Amino acid sequence: MENNYFTERDENNILKIREIRKGLPAFCGEFFRGIEPYTTPLTRLGYARDIKLFFDFLTQETEEFYQKPILQFDIGDLDKVNSTHLEMFLEYISLYRVNGVTYKNGEKARCRKLSSIRALFKYFFKKDAIKNNVASKIDTPKIHESQIIRLELDEVEKVLDLAETGEDMTNMQKEFHKHTQARDYAMLSLFLGTGIRISECVGLNIDDFDFKQNAFKVTRKGGNKVILYFNDEVSDALQNYILERKKIKTQPGSENALFLSMQNKRISVRAVEKLVKKYSKIVNPLKKITPHKLRSTFGTNLYRATGDIYVVADVLGHKDVNTTRKHYAAISDDIRRNAAKKVKFREEKELEEV
Repeated sequence: MENNYFTERDENNILKIREIRKGLPAFCGEFFRGIEPYTTPLTRLGYARDIKLFFDFLTQETEEFYQKPILQFDIGDLDKVNSTHLEMFLEYISLYRVNGVTYKNGEKARCRKLSSIRALFKYFFKKDAIKNNVASKIDTPKIHESQIIRLELDEVEKVLDLAETGEDMTNMQKEFHKHTQARDYAMLSLFLGTGIRISECVGLNIDDFDFKQNAFKVTRKGGNKVILYFNDEVSDALQNYILERKKIKTQPGSENALFLSMQNKRISVRAVEKLVKKYSKIVNPLKKITPHKLRSTFGTNLYRATGDIYVVADVLGHKDVNTTRKHYAAISDDIRRNAAKKVKFREEKELEEV
């Protein structure tokens, strides 16, 4: 990842990583420096939190490392970690308590935490710093797929109409809507028209856009920069918002940020989540719609329009097409059904006039 420019969010994440590293063994510093060129600050922050949780677990829940100060761990201690420890860790993080607060991790969260520990062991194993990569031998927890929740076409239209007009809102919501209408409509249009991730959305800058090409630049997972495209409806919504956005005097550090909060600084992930929830709940209170569900909505519509899973995978930034196929498998029936209707055995004959 190019490090000559960081967003405000990147800078905050880097500072958080440094704070967490103060409570980790010294050799972890080498790990974070080693993965820095090809990971984002957000990814490394997730690793830091998971690795800290792992060492906390070792010192509190295992006989071999019980009450050993974390800062006294050395690289040789990783070779003392066995598969039983890792299996115990996965069981432990499903439900645990810290300072009186109870935490729970579902299947996906446990998989992500195991991935972080695997990255640590893999790095030092490749460096020949440890003899065994025990983490690679642990099976990934099975993830039971839940039903994919997305907006239907009529609900997409209703969400955008609501963001544009403010109808069906409470009086209090309408007061806020007066100040955020252009921003909210532009953001929802961008989510539904491009399928970008929430992290990509909050990191956008004004100069990432080229309206002559209806294109914009995003930084994807792993730090890769790609060009995505949008239609004229999204273009109109964005340009209308940017006219207002450029009149706003921002907080220091957010001068080039595209989407701003009410405090005139780069909008946060949490604020975007609340924004999406507000609009979708009015349209359909039974569906729990998140920014990621808007991404699924876009992927669904693109797949239905193209019938090409590889195009969907490329646009969404999936490295493995099987990830895409898994999420949109339900729509394959529609594609196959329509394809079957196009195969004919003989030309239709015109009825002769009697």
